[in-house]
Amino acid sequence: MDSRVLEHTPSWQWPEDAGAILLDVLEDANAPAADRAVAAELAGDIVVVNDELVAALLRIVSDAGQPDELRGQAAVALGPVLETGDIEGFDLSDPLADVPITEATFHRIQRTLRDLYHDASAPMEVRRRILEASVRAPEEWHAGAVRAAPHSNEPLWRLTAVFCMHYIKGFDAEIVEALESDDEETHYQAVLAAGAHGVEAAWPHVVRIIERERSDKLLLLAPIEAVASIRPDEAEDVLAEPWELDDEEIEDAIHEALSLAGVESWDDEEDEEDGF
Repeated sequence: MDSRVLEHTPSWQWPEDAGAILLDVLEDANAPAADRAVAAELAGDIVVVNDELVAALLRIVSDAGQPDELRGQAAVALGPVLETGDIEGFDLSDPLADVPITEATFHRIQRTLRDLYHDASAPMEVRRRILEASVRAPEEWHAGAVRAAPHSNEPLWRLTAVFCMHYIKGFDAEIVEALESDDEETHYQAVLAAGAHGVEAAWPHVVRIIERERSDKLLLLAPIEAVASIRPDEAEDVLAEPWELDDEEIEDAIHEALSLAGVESWDDEEDEEDGF
């Protein structure tokens, strides 16, 4: 099995040597760039990531001779394990802690990404992706970096900043402003951020999306989650209205949001009457 086959196989079905397969591709300088980019993306999966794969990804991110896209993908791949380490911690006495890398490797990732981000000579694509990955384990320097990003004339920096606001507190006003963005991806990330922090001022906007876009699945998933975080007491009133979509993913999202809001059950008969 090679990395291209792994790409189209659910990670829980990967063979035991999947990590070794990905490592071989990452370290093969003669492998096609596209194959190495796929390997970099997959190497960050919690199923396989370990200290050795992290080291390989950091070597790629740090190597100015590598393609910018590959370096950026290697940086992004480090985000999930950073977030896992930040949430779970490294208390060896905690039997529930399950972080696939050592604490020393966790801090090495943070240190390397921080230093590379502050290297002004690094390409924009690499620095953007570094910020997007590293912010998943927030540090003090991130707030300043996120505040500075939108001042660039490059729209992609603004998108990165709004994405990062999902993970850092203190940007409520900027999130509300980003909700008015004409860029669909920036708007989507703003809705996610509003939900993550329960931004009260975003409530009317989020409800309007749900009322207006009941037939557009792609536009609905983020606001469905957001209403439960912003006003859990009113989430059931908003989400129990009839839906035009007979879609399992939408239904699951609604049930999950209502559960988050503290609604313990939702009568199946009512679901059917409401269009499911």
